[in-house]
Amino acid sequence: MEKIIERAWENRSLTEKLETKEAVFKVIGQLDKGKIRVANKKKGNWIINDWVKKAIILYFTIQKMETYKVGPLEFHDKIPLKNKFKEKEVRVVPNAIARFGSYVSKNVIMMPSFINIGAYVDSGTMIDTWATVGSCAQIGRNVHLSGGVGVGGVLEPLQAAPVIIEDNAFIGSRCVIVEGTHIGKEAVLGANVIITSSTKIIDVTSSKKNEFNGKVPENSVVIPGTYKKTFPAGDFQVPCALIIGKRKESTNKKTSLNDALREYNISI
Repeated sequence: MEKIIERAWENRSLTEKLETKEAVFKVIGQLDKGKIRVANKKKGNWIINDWVKKAIILYFTIQKMETYKVGPLEFHDKIPLKNKFKEKEVRVVPNAIARFGSYVSKNVIMMPSFINIGAYVDSGTMIDTWATVGSCAQIGRNVHLSGGVGVGGVLEPLQAAPVIIEDNAFIGSRCVIVEGTHIGKEAVLGANVIITSSTKIIDVTSSKKNEFNGKVPENSVVIPGTYKKTFPAGDFQVPCALIIGKRKESTNKKTSLNDALREYNISI
């Protein structure tokens, strides 16, 4: 499949061939079943499968617009919706939507929310009300995406990494995680934390600050903050994220955000 996809990517006229269409449909079908992924973790490192993203883009090219009816609701799109959630052992509350080509594992709970094509959501994860999981985002096991969380998607540029949220992370309400940023396992993000590839993530737990970009270390407890930056017009406060401590072994992985932050006398 990879060879067929790569050839069609270089020569788009090949998308008219049955062999190409069958390969693209097979890739999307295997993404939907979780048999292949946009990114895989191997020996501790995440490997991006560019050719799978190419297949998704070609799928948009091949697919025709269709109208889908769900009760009184109507959709007009190129990508059908996932179905058979009972067989998948997924709890889906009305107005929760996952597009075909995304993988949603068993014991996932979807409140009214949205999961885009290419995304991978592992078992036991909660997608809370009005949270969005963008295209190709990789969400681990037992993650909690609180209300209104925005997880960014990525298809192009092809070499760009997707957002990755590792196992047991807790993402507070209205957080925004975009541009291929990586949230380490068991990290806790307080409400309204915004993390982009250029956001300064500053560890303030010791006398000497330690800065990260694009990645929150595992077990970190993070809140929104600001730092002073000088511009031609003067000094202004710029958003950043502050690591204020580490999640303790004694803290239950299912703990509420308030409990995790209370250990550090933070009220959010």
